[in-house]
Amino acid sequence: MGSTQRSYLYGQGDGGLPARLMAFDQALLGVLVALLAWGLIMVYSATIALPDNPRFAQYGQGYFLLRHAVALCAGIVLAVIAFRVPMDRWELFAPWLLLGSLLLLALVLVPGVGREVNGARRWFSLGFMNFQPSEAAKLAVLLYAAGYMVRKMEVKEHFFRAVAPMGLAVALIGVLLLAEPDMGAFMVIAVIAMGILFLGGVNARMSFLIASILLVAFVLMIAASEWRRERIFAYLDPWSEQHALGKGYQLSHALIAFGRGQIFGVGLGGSVEKLHWLPEAHTDFLLAVIGEEFGLIGVLTLAALFFWLTRRIMHIGRQAIALDRVFAGLVAQGVGIWIGFQAFINMGVNLGALPTKGLTLPFMSYGGSAILMNLIAIALVLRVDYENRQLMHGGRA
Repeated sequence: MGSTQRSYLYGQGDGGLPARLMAFDQALLGVLVALLAWGLIMVYSATIALPDNPRFAQYGQGYFLLRHAVALCAGIVLAVIAFRVPMDRWELFAPWLLLGSLLLLALVLVPGVGREVNGARRWFSLGFMNFQPSEAAKLAVLLYAAGYMVRKMEVKEHFFRAVAPMGLAVALIGVLLLAEPDMGAFMVIAVIAMGILFLGGVNARMSFLIASILLVAFVLMIAASEWRRERIFAYLDPWSEQHALGKGYQLSHALIAFGRGQIFGVGLGGSVEKLHWLPEAHTDFLLAVIGEEFGLIGVLTLAALFFWLTRRIMHIGRQAIALDRVFAGLVAQGVGIWIGFQAFINMGVNLGALPTKGLTLPFMSYGGSAILMNLIAIALVLRVDYENRQLMHGGRA
């Protein structure tokens, strides 16, 4: 590896190597820091005018910036702790983490325990931040699915023996998430599980069958819910008189923001849509503010950063599998699927290419629990890469 792709730690390595250089992926870390810093700036830009709204009048201009910064600091501390845990320990913890996430998903539905906002009960109030257990469930399912495929490697060609038990676990999580309701999180979890099953060796016919079942399930969920159907209709025609001030309001104003940004944007802080026109601009629709202030150039740059990040994470996973570290490799690739898919959906929603869905932009949108889990997930990828490099230098993971 070249010096531009390494950061070095001096001292005794985990593999008992004498005071030698131990490497991890500096380029990946650099892109991550760039996304976090850009996100912090954009959260401040998108929320600086919110106190002018009577709904947020009790907050200062730096309220959301401070809370986002606190979540970042907490996430960095937890990420450092997660990085110190070897991947074989994560494999042992995986079933217990899944059980813990199921318990949290059940507890958040209990009145008086879970916090209800706009008819949805998805959060625990921790005082300094709200914690969303569905974010922890994404990481728990990822770890469990990777360990599950390692355990089921010998029977992966048999659908019911290899796939059905994992499908039941995802279905149980889906029932709890839809009770909140949080279809977006369920969609991400289902894609993570299906992706790991496919990468773990489940054959193409089984993967096609699983994808078909999930597609039918999502279509039925949309058909059975009036407000979900309205979202689809609003997506198809957000400018109609029926939807412009209703379900299509956010999308129509997001598109106006992109239109104002044109090629080079109106400049940092110059967004008009964030001035109480675009609701929740600092969460699900942060990309619209980026598009308005940085233009097409900013959006393309951001898309390129997420593409590079996802590709690099998948490469680390393939490298681990080549070193016969299947669990670690599947975990890394699962994180790549998670980050890449969620970023793709968020960008598609903001640009009007996909129906509106409540998914944040990883590492950038305001939301404490999402930032925490995203940083822990990246810490696991860096740990996989760290152990890969140890093995390639003759040490042990």
